[in-house]
Amino acid sequence: MSDFQVLIPKLGESIQEATITKLFVKQGDTVIEDDILFEIATDKVDSEIPSPVAGTIKEIRCSENDLIPVGQVVIVISLENEEISVSEPGIEAVTVTVTENIPELIPLKEIKSPEVAAVKDELRNSANGRFYSPLVKGIASKEGVTLSELDSLPGSGLGGRVQKNDIIQYVEQRRNNKTGVPSQPIQTSTVQNVVVNTVAERPKVSVSIGSEDTILKMDRIRKLIANHMVMSKQVSPHVTSVVEADVTNIVLWRNAVKDDFELKYGQKLTFMPIFVEATAKALSEFRQVNASVDEDSIILRKHINIAIAVATNDGNLVVPVIKDADSKNLVGIAREVNAFGKAGRENKLNPDDLQGGTFTITNFGSFGGLIGTPIINQPQVAILAVGIIEKKPAVMETPTGDAIVVRHKMFLSLSYDHRVVDGMLGGKFLRRIADILEQFEQPKNI
Repeated sequence: MSDFQVLIPKLGESIQEATITKLFVKQGDTVIEDDILFEIATDKVDSEIPSPVAGTIKEIRCSENDLIPVGQVVIVISLENEEISVSEPGIEAVTVTVTENIPELIPLKEIKSPEVAAVKDELRNSANGRFYSPLVKGIASKEGVTLSELDSLPGSGLGGRVQKNDIIQYVEQRRNNKTGVPSQPIQTSTVQNVVVNTVAERPKVSVSIGSEDTILKMDRIRKLIANHMVMSKQVSPHVTSVVEADVTNIVLWRNAVKDDFELKYGQKLTFMPIFVEATAKALSEFRQVNASVDEDSIILRKHINIAIAVATNDGNLVVPVIKDADSKNLVGIAREVNAFGKAGRENKLNPDDLQGGTFTITNFGSFGGLIGTPIINQPQVAILAVGIIEKKPAVMETPTGDAIVVRHKMFLSLSYDHRVVDGMLGGKFLRRIADILEQFEQPKNI
């Protein structure tokens, strides 16, 4: 009898594990090709995994909420239509866990107190949107670390995820504080985090709730966004610069060619591809803005991958990435912007679509906003906000003197990480984007 093994698929270069959020089948079920087997979640995106083959579910090697490494077998499907006996209660289930060597902090003792039991129940039953590996949960349970303490830890993993070293260092510090031993600063070093000198719980705001108020629980994606934004403000000292750009030439050209452009290329021509093209050119000239920070090292990114913030239909936010934007022409960029915008709004982006961004653009103008001060998308060091384009009176020099004319203008605002981008560099980079837009010339062959 031949079997087919279903694995956790590769979800992107930086994703090494995924959480099983829902199982749609049970042992003994018959499935056909493309039936949904299970749903997985990562820091970036949720995905439904279909069956590649038809057959009978022979074995399920995972449970809901398990954190599984990429490439791990989770379901075995029998390819022959033979009856598969379902395991009776009492038969030991196969459990997939992440195995790592845990260095001893102090010899871990089995503590059998009501307090520790309550901590274990809290960690087991929590519906918190922040995910913790079985290893982290195990250490937290043994050491009596509560869920609120875990939530306050600045994780060194992707998207701020708490890893083994983070919980070990926290437990060490907490023990030292209790015994009066001077604690050492916690050194958390990754591309996404800087040195963290103290572990303090996040301030909690006391909120009064009226009888007529409505309470909405954050979904998983909203919690991840919230944690990512708070982490970014804690990591990077934000500074914002603003310039105004005259984009009259762009507006007049787009109005003249947008219908022919759509007829010729099958793509709507919005302003965003033009902003992406100008930003990519400026980034190629100011490489230090296309960068990340790792402690006291600045990582200059070779590829210019521009992420575009997209609001989804359910009110959340995703940031798909246009890879190597500096090597694409306006038509290619427009095609990707339109495709990502549609897929993003409908929550149909692939994990790879959200990976590898080195700089982000967010469009406040699409909602009528003039100026914005966006939060940096870690581990990047800058983000550009574009405002609405408006007609404004402007003074222009003419051969016969100054004249007041109507021009199309917009504000560009750049938030940047002041650890590595100072006011001069940030100002010159932003001004360069504005100059490219103001000196816009009609592209050839369009």
